Amino acid sequence: MVVARVWLDITNSPEVLFFRPIIERMHQLGVETEITARDYAQTVGLLRLYDLPFTPVGRHGGGSVRGKALNLARRSLALARYARGRRFTHAVSIGSNDQAVAAWLMRIHCTVIQDYEGAQLEHKVNFRLADKVMFPDAVPFSSLQPLGLKPGKYRPFAGLKEQVTLAGFQPDPSVAMGLGLDLARPIAVLRPPATMSLYNRGVDYERFDESLDHLLAASVQVVLLPRTPDQVPTYTRPGVIIPREPVDGPALLHQADLVISAGGSMNREAAVLGVPTWTVFAGTMGAIDQMLIDTGRMRVLTDVRELSLEKRAVATPHIESTVDAVTDEILTR
Repeated sequence: MVVARVWLDITNSPEVLFFRPIIERMHQLGVETEITARDYAQTVGLLRLYDLPFTPVGRHGGGSVRGKALNLARRSLALARYARGRRFTHAVSIGSNDQAVAAWLMRIHCTVIQDYEGAQLEHKVNFRLADKVMFPDAVPFSSLQPLGLKPGKYRPFAGLKEQVTLAGFQPDPSVAMGLGLDLARPIAVLRPPATMSLYNRGVDYERFDESLDHLLAASVQVVLLPRTPDQVPTYTRPGVIIPREPVDGPALLHQADLVISAGGSMNREAAVLGVPTWTVFAGTMGAIDQMLIDTGRMRVLTDVRELSLEKRAVATPHIESTVDAVTDEILTR
């Protein structure tokens, strides 16, 4: 039995799905876990959907550098107060600068997991404060070192983060049917750009809007998964299904005939599931997405006429789980 008390800080929607199988594995090993969560996007709703107990701590700081800096100080102190006296042996997150600061203040061993090297401001904080930084081995260390990552902290892991997220995946068509979708007709799942992220400032995402208009004109069933509530009115229009509550994303993606997103975990999940996947990300392309593009599992959308609007044969994918290896590395100090 591993003697450990692990504190997970979950700050964005995809992290819930990533940590869910890790938490299950830790519990099998006798490891105690506690979750703090930032109220942002669908994070809180997904934690409730998957019945993962958590303590809410803070919100998003907004899109400005000043707002993010003030929120970093405020939420970090709140997390430090939360951690006091709880005897945590490990603090773990996907790029939570708030937790990295709090763990440094409380002298808790801190592990940061990432897979996108382009969030440079974020990395310049947590690379310096964390005790260990885990990246998929497809991301070269040479792209991380200039951001402050020391060789002694670097822990590459085999495969993609989504091989943890999708561990044990089983198709569930009831998720799509529950949204009123007709499985016999083409289905497209779309996710807008992360407009709150600094790496998307000043980036034009006209191609995303063009693709949405093109799909609606072709009578394709469109499910749009907004990143934040303020995106809902922007994309509310006839023919667009926007779920009122968080849904099981992988189950929905598996039933889709194409997926379009402006970067992010959803595109990588779709690519691993074998769904035709298109990116309209206009920022600095990360090594993971570039690898998926180079291997044909993801395509860059340059012309909406390239989109296939036909039904595809849906099959259960074979996904090589990396949960055990990633969990073991997290627990290693």
